[in-house]
Amino acid sequence: MKYKRQLPQSLALLSLSVVLGADLAITDIAPSANAQTAVQSSFGNSVSFTCGDSEATIKAKNGPRVISGSKTIYIGYRQVSSNNKNPRIILFNNGVKQWCRDDYETTGDDGSGYGLLWDGGSVLYGVFSSTGSQTGNDFRRFATGRWLTSYGSGGGPKVAVIARINPSNGDVNYATFLTAQRPSDGQTNSLVVNQLLWNGVNLTVNATSWWTPRRPNKTAMNCTGTSPYKYTAVFTGDLTKVNSASAATCS
Repeated sequence: MKYKRQLPQSLALLSLSVVLGADLAITDIAPSANAQTAVQSSFGNSVSFTCGDSEATIKAKNGPRVISGSKTIYIGYRQVSSNNKNPRIILFNNGVKQWCRDDYETTGDDGSGYGLLWDGGSVLYGVFSSTGSQTGNDFRRFATGRWLTSYGSGGGPKVAVIARINPSNGDVNYATFLTAQRPSDGQTNSLVVNQLLWNGVNLTVNATSWWTPRRPNKTAMNCTGTSPYKYTAVFTGDLTKVNSASAATCS
């Protein structure tokens, strides 16, 4: 009888422990969730603008942009010739241009900017397209020592470049190429980034990859089914390493 009288009390203490544990878990998670609300990501069709355009003119084109307080960053391109675009990025503060950069890639590569991620502070990533390596200044000079240092073999298919950028002046700190690879001949194939996610340490890249996406060791995956593939790669924040990579029906 003594054992039976103590059982409800034990159960009550166990229930209380569970409730308190749940409350503590919620308390621990909440600040992390709130910390992510300041991070903005914007992807879309790249638009053309000049460094002399007003913010109103660029904004009206509805290209990718990220906003923090009075500051807005826009990304796009400058049309150099009928078959050549150069990427461009600009920051306005209260409608006044603070800086504009059009010197990231000035070769015959038909590249443009089409994606941004910004935490409102020092963490800014830009996403650009590339169609091949040509003589002159391009993103290869920023990619030394990073995960993928160049476009690779071939030319024509559009691939991605992800660059960590200093939001105070637009300088590129470092960059990596992100490409697909044809396993039959090693030639570079198309890849387009659709989304970036930042958790304070790692950068998750969601992309569309044509035959075939790469493993963390940069080799081509083995894939079945129809291309393109939805591809996810988790980079370290400094873009030197891919911690994990996956795509449906690929291994």
